Amino acid sequence: MTSKKQHWENVYETKTPQEVSWTQAKPQTSLDFIASFNLEKTAKIIDIGGGESLLVDFLLEDGFRDITVLDISSIALKKAKKRVEEKFGEKANYVTWIVSNITEFEPKTNFDLWHDRATFHFLTDPNHIKKYAEIVEKHVNKSLVIATFSKEGAKKCSGLDVSQYNEESLTAQFEKNFRKISCLQEDHTTPFDTKQNFLFCSFEKF
Repeated sequence: MTSKKQHWENVYETKTPQEVSWTQAKPQTSLDFIASFNLEKTAKIIDIGGGESLLVDFLLEDGFRDITVLDISSIALKKAKKRVEEKFGEKANYVTWIVSNITEFEPKTNFDLWHDRATFHFLTDPNHIKKYAEIVEKHVNKSLVIATFSKEGAKKCSGLDVSQYNEESLTAQFEKNFRKISCLQEDHTTPFDTKQNFLFCSFEKF
């Protein structure tokens, strides 16, 4: 087991959602960005680094029927899958769960929308960042929503170094194939009432 995978398995095994900084009761900004694309309910959506995020719940409630959640932690996805099955019954079959390190992900399909609020800023090796961009370039048909820590945001998260971005540097990572639509910065209030500044950007494929 790689050290990074081991790290995240340990986090999800030992902490509840209320004990990790990234938990959101409702991922409103992500939902607003996703809604801005006016996708068909049959659109293929993937949430990268979804963990125990409730985004999948809100997407199911909104009628989406082809959702994939990817995370490096099998424990996180097991917990999320159980929650979704208990809450949605047969509709839980609309969700595909994939355990993978994003830099080793080999999609079997292309996606209409790629959402990532939790993974990209953990990539600090230029080769891993390049690999991520290549996967997006090859396997995203239309729309991209990426959120990272801003230049005013955290320098570490969960004990790991992160990459901070501003609008220009984040756009530059994807400008070869994607046109920036809009960006915004917002303060995320953690479950323990601290603030983390995030940058959200949406993109459309050329």
